[in-house]
Amino acid sequence: MPMTLNNSNNNSNGSSTSLFSVPTLFLLFILLSILSFSFFFFFSFSSSTSHLSSFSLQSSSSSSSSINVYVADLPRSLNYDLLHRYWSINSDSRLPTDPDSEIRSTNISKTLDFPPYPENPLIKQYSAEYWIMGDLMTPPQLRTGSFSKRVFDALDADVVFVPFFATLSAELQLGIAKGVFRKKVGNDDHLRQREVMDFVKNTQSWKRSGGRDHVFVLTGGNYVVILKLKHSLADPVAMWHVKDEIAPAVLLVVDFGGWYRQDSKSSNCSSSEMMIQHTQVSVLKDVIVPYTHLLPRLRLSENQERHSLLYFKGAKHRHRGGLVREKLWDMLINEPGVIMEEGFPNATGREQSIRGMRASEFCLHPAGDTPTSCRLFDAIQSLCIPVIVSDGIELPFEGMVDYSEFSVFVAVGDALKPSLLVNHLKSFSKAQIDKFRQNMARVQPIFVYDNGHPGGIGPIPLDGAVNHIWKKVHQKLPMIKEAIIREKRKPAGVLVPLRCHCT
Repeated sequence: MPMTLNNSNNNSNGSSTSLFSVPTLFLLFILLSILSFSFFFFFSFSSSTSHLSSFSLQSSSSSSSSINVYVADLPRSLNYDLLHRYWSINSDSRLPTDPDSEIRSTNISKTLDFPPYPENPLIKQYSAEYWIMGDLMTPPQLRTGSFSKRVFDALDADVVFVPFFATLSAELQLGIAKGVFRKKVGNDDHLRQREVMDFVKNTQSWKRSGGRDHVFVLTGGNYVVILKLKHSLADPVAMWHVKDEIAPAVLLVVDFGGWYRQDSKSSNCSSSEMMIQHTQVSVLKDVIVPYTHLLPRLRLSENQERHSLLYFKGAKHRHRGGLVREKLWDMLINEPGVIMEEGFPNATGREQSIRGMRASEFCLHPAGDTPTSCRLFDAIQSLCIPVIVSDGIELPFEGMVDYSEFSVFVAVGDALKPSLLVNHLKSFSKAQIDKFRQNMARVQPIFVYDNGHPGGIGPIPLDGAVNHIWKKVHQKLPMIKEAIIREKRKPAGVLVPLRCHCT
């Protein structure tokens, strides 16, 4: 019996063991693994989704579809009334023929709140201030395509736009009485500059930021001064007398070439007026903007066969970094397929420039008194592939635009080697040239200011220059805010010198 009982128990245990033996444990292991994996997957997915949602929220809050702009309440005499003054003068003595004589004869500006901008090429190429202001003056319901949102309380603003037509003010002075431009006595432009600075520096917004969030348009051309040391300096003409006071602000400039020269030998001179310090401009706080093109846009569908290899029209003799132009001229003037024409482009020879650029595959862009010029943007609008020979050039909207997709860059040292430049241009295949031109056609609108409305008052194109300028200013906001905060924490009386050597 015991033996039977034991056998029975053993059978029972054996039966039980077989139930929870290898197959059973294997099934339990699989079940537990599935449950664990499901729990882990659910937890990980939830955590990942939560993190992704947090990231998306953070991204959407940090990226904005607009920038809040407050317009400083300057008197009209510092902007649109300057246009009335321009239209009231007889002519500009600097031009052999006056392109605005017909408009003057109609007295059109006397009846308009927002007069047209001059066609005078000396002035028109610097008209960014006019188009930026026109957009901000447009009624809000028509500004749905504008990246800048105008606010009417400075406390709500990201930046403060100073609506001074600085270039027009300087050009009026140069056109009427050039001899007193550098002087203060008898210089209306100096008085206007002083009025602007006295006004903005007394506002609470300037006092809060030290002017770091104020935006000035300084696209003005270069006024070349021949010094006794037998070299010349070309400084920006806009707000020249108050350049030190606006140094902390956001400056909209066409390049930095007239602002500083790291290779300058003028350090032997004690006069601070002989050059503008390099510490006043920086790609960290300032924005490079395009010149206003002077030649009409050629669309890709209108492009015709081009018979010339390379075209250039401009002054042969330049100063400073532009000395390379004269050397290039002498090297290229007799090259087959290369056309070098003397003269100020687009003034008396506008039609000649149109024909030359549209008939050439490439357009030469050597440095002048400054690294860049309006010629580059005329070439883009003419679908003439720019050949940029200017080692120190700054270009508008970099980071948004890749110039290497439609331009050829050649180092100055290489360009001056005999036959190298021409042979390099000849090496491009038709497919490469066509691709350059297609890319150029795609970016043409980015460099256009004109919105097609009288006085510049009206909706602007989404992909135009004005919106791209404000997008670049928007990129500077973190740096601006950091500079303001750093300035606030400095102990009273402590002066930290400007050190920016950034390129």
